[in-house]
Amino acid sequence: MQYEADTPDAYIMQLKPERQEVVIKLRKIILKNLPKGFEERISYGMIGYVVPHSIYPEGYHCNPELPLPFLNLASQKNFVALYHSGIYADKRLMDWFVGQYPEHCKRKLDMGKSCIRFKDLNDIPYELIAELCTKMTVKDWISLYEVKVKRK
Repeated sequence: MQYEADTPDAYIMQLKPERQEVVIKLRKIILKNLPKGFEERISYGMIGYVVPHSIYPEGYHCNPELPLPFLNLASQKNFVALYHSGIYADKRLMDWFVGQYPEHCKRKLDMGKSCIRFKDLNDIPYELIAELCTKMTVKDWISLYEVKVKRK
């Protein structure tokens, strides 16, 4: 689901109260734990955390007018989702996250390439998400992106 919003706060205000509570908590965790340099904004109709053009002028290879995306937070039809590009691009980070997940959550991990889906809003591994947010700096992400993702 995409919401029409210009700011993260406007995005959150459109959600059902139970979704608002979860997204607000995840947003606070992300903002507290992401390394400096990432910038919060609406990106692809979701709350996004990007590398701004002031740090990475080339922008996103699919559309250089957009800043380099890193992390997105969204309320979808049947779940809340966290899209983490670093997990998609870094096998060691993916292996770490998949290995840690059962220690923090009762439910089986529901994950796509970069999408972590939370269908049970009462069983979200907030502490694990906080730690995940600390694992990659802007510099790390740019380097990984240029080697593993960017089309040359």
